[in-house]
Amino acid sequence: MPIPANASPIGRRLLRDDVYARLRDAIVDGSLAPGEQLRDGDLAAWLGVSRTPVREALLRLAEAGLVVARPGSSTTVSSLDLRDVRGARDVVAAMHEVAVREAVRSLTEADLEAMRAANREFRAAIEAGDVEAALRADDALHDVPVAVAANRALASVLDQFTPVLRRAERLRFSSLGGRASFARHDELIRLCAAGDADRAAAVAFDTWYTLPTDEPTDPPADMPADEE
Repeated sequence: MPIPANASPIGRRLLRDDVYARLRDAIVDGSLAPGEQLRDGDLAAWLGVSRTPVREALLRLAEAGLVVARPGSSTTVSSLDLRDVRGARDVVAAMHEVAVREAVRSLTEADLEAMRAANREFRAAIEAGDVEAALRADDALHDVPVAVAANRALASVLDQFTPVLRRAERLRFSSLGGRASFARHDELIRLCAAGDADRAAAVAFDTWYTLPTDEPTDPPADMPADEE
């Protein structure tokens, strides 16, 4: 298995979650490709940990649909199943709708400014063609109402299913709607600032639900899909 060469050992704090996050991110960004066999010993050596947290992480990744674990056989990175993408899209859209509805009346001016700053970074990344920066900025924007809502069950569901969508963006989808995404963000922030919880929640839902879930007809570009 080709292990990325630039990994550094993980510290002991929150080891299990750190291992899960590192493996999840490697699958989402394509470092670990669909169909690639995952050997816990190789992964443990790469991350500088024992096999136990790696095995636990692989079980969690299987629950999220990012790996396929066959008892008594190999564990591999799963292929991109568009049915799974559609299911994840529906769940993630619903969770962000709830998060925004719960958060709107508690958002501070500092929270709103954080969302505005993230959207400016998102637009700059779109214009520069920097997919990684665009996705980081997008996460930062949507993480604000999720954090303010402080709904642990909701956050747990998003943690499980959002990577499926991010992986779809990198592996299959183009970004023809990147600038429209910036406008959607702008409208979301405006409605949040106005305290209009219902309309803001509707925009949050539509932002995620409009993620394309069909095979692209053109070669994928290096930008995120129009899901935000």
